[in-house]
Amino acid sequence: MATKASATKASATKAPVAGSARERLLAAANELFYAEGVHTVGIDRVIERAGVAKASLYNSFGSKDELIKAYLEDRHAVVSRRITNYLERFSTPRERLLGVFEAQGELFAEPGFRGCAFVSASAESPGELVQHAADDYRGWVRGLLTDLARAAGAPAPELLGRQLHLIYDGASLAARMDHDPAVSMAARAAAEVLLDAALVDGVTADPA
Repeated sequence: MATKASATKASATKAPVAGSARERLLAAANELFYAEGVHTVGIDRVIERAGVAKASLYNSFGSKDELIKAYLEDRHAVVSRRITNYLERFSTPRERLLGVFEAQGELFAEPGFRGCAFVSASAESPGELVQHAADDYRGWVRGLLTDLARAAGAPAPELLGRQLHLIYDGASLAARMDHDPAVSMAARAAAEVLLDAALVDGVTADPA
């Protein structure tokens, strides 16, 4: 059985990924920062994993903080694209709204899932660049849920969007801590109850 030390050594000696120096650095950062943390992983390890000269990092990003920001922006792009593509299979706002939590389940089931990258980075390195990247991602999630709630006919879409965002966050935390991708289905069920209650309230409040 391989020891933890030998596994770490094997990981560190993987062949560098292909692409430009910037792409290789970003890919290495994505792998190492997500798996081990933005604070724990030093610049030298990212450079070694990417297989580039040290000057390439500063020419491409300027600093470790800027690399962390780029890593988080890349995570945002990847996750938002995955969820958006998943929702294309549905034809109604209701299905798409609940589909957000199904899409989460696919992310939870991926090998190496370690929770929300933005939560982890904010806890480890609560600087302005990290906070800005986290705010952008969270704004996208809440905006998506709010827009879908509005399209589904919820009378108070901003409130419902905020409530659904809490479920979204909780599902990510539970999947990470309990090592259970199926928690996404419990999150979907909770979201469905909230959505149906909001729609019933809207009909009841309509004087027509």
